[in-house]
Parts: sequence; C-alpha cells; structure tokens
Amino acid sequence: MEHTEIGVVHTSFTRADPEDVAALSTFGVATIHEAMGRTGLMRPYLRPVYPQARLCGTAVTVLLQPGDNWMLHVAAEQIQEGDVVVAACTTESEDGFFGELLATSFRARGGQGLVIDGGVRDGADLEKMDFPVFSRAINAKGTVKATLGSVNVPVVCANALVRPGDIVVADSDGVVVVPRERASEVAEAAARREAGEESKRARFRAGELGLDMYDMRGPLAELGLRYKD
Repeated sequence: MEHTEIGVVHTSFTRADPEDVAALSTFGVATIHEAMGRTGLMRPYLRPVYPQARLCGTAVTVLLQPGDNWMLHVAAEQIQEGDVVVAACTTESEDGFFGELLATSFRARGGQGLVIDGGVRDGADLEKMDFPVFSRAINAKGTVKATLGSVNVPVVCANALVRPGDIVVADSDGVVVVPRERASEVAEAAARREAGEESKRARFRAGELGLDMYDMRGPLAELGLRYKD
C-alpha cells in the first residue's frame, strides 16, 4: 500500500486484534497518548461534532479529493463491524463531505464513527443518532462525486499517519492513533499509568501538594524561586 496511490481500493488488510481494541477503549485519549511516549495525536483542530462523542475502532482509511465525497461511498462497502473511517484529503478542504445519510450507511455496515480532516454537516442529526464524528469543520456546503481518491491506503490525517487496521481512539481531548503492532503494549502501559494516577489522586485528596509529591522544591530553589511575606 502506497500513500501516493490514486484510484485504488484495497479490500484486504490486517486489522488490530479485537481484544486490543477492547482494552484501549477503556482509556482516554490523553492517557493513551502519554502511555505511547507522547506520540500519535492528531492536530487539535479536529473536534467532536457533539460533546458526548467518543469512539474506538480499527481504521478504514480514505483519501479524498477536495470538495468530493465519492470515496466515502466507496469506503462504506469496506466497513466491517468495529471499524472507524478515517478520511484525509489531498489538500485542505472544509466542505461538508459527510452527513446523516452516510452515517446511516456506515452504521448499517458496523461502523463505529468517523474522523475526517474536512467538514461535515447534519450535526444535530448525528447527535440524535449518537454517531460519533470528529471533524475539522461544520459546514453545510455540499460536495460532488466526480474525482477518484483511494480507500485503505496509508493516509496522513491532521498530521498523524494512519494505516488501515490501526486503532483510532477519540474523545473530548482529541484523537490518537495507535499502530496495530503496538496496541497490546500501549494498553498495558495505559493501565499502569492509570493505576499510578489513582495513587496520586488519593494523595491530592488528602491535601498533599504536587510541589512535594514530585520533589519540585529543590529544582525551583536552584533556579532562584523565592518566597516573600
């Protein structure tokens, strides 16, 4: 699979293990990002169409042409249960590529949501049907069906590389991509991180300061921090 391919649909690729997807679905984007060495985040301009939107699934990737949503219809045929469609564009475009009708089609195929570096519309309908979408823009402007892109090729979506079958997790903090080969490792690291955070949370509740918990006082003093009455 080459990201330069145009006019191709790859119908066979390796999806992440469903157990790894289930494990990662229990963690937030921030935790996964930190557990993965602070990598994998998409640019923060991708925002949920409605506040409660959250998704986790294996990527079916789409390369769109600006102002043209033809390949999203092509991609619908490739969706399997548990997939998330991740759509990039050959150049910046905020047109409304996606709405309630395509969401209905995706859901019927088992799709768990959409991440798109472009615009979507029908936001109220998407919220009503609870179909999670993370997009660059909300835009009523429609699109045409005239230009070939590709489906299931590696894409760069909002500055993050996404390959077909990788795991995509999105919530109110953003969108993160976990390479399928690292999914089990990252899930274990995320679990360790959450356990550590619970311990710190208990200490904070008891009134302990981060200054002492993280041994900050010495380094601050070395840099010249002074307290004055």
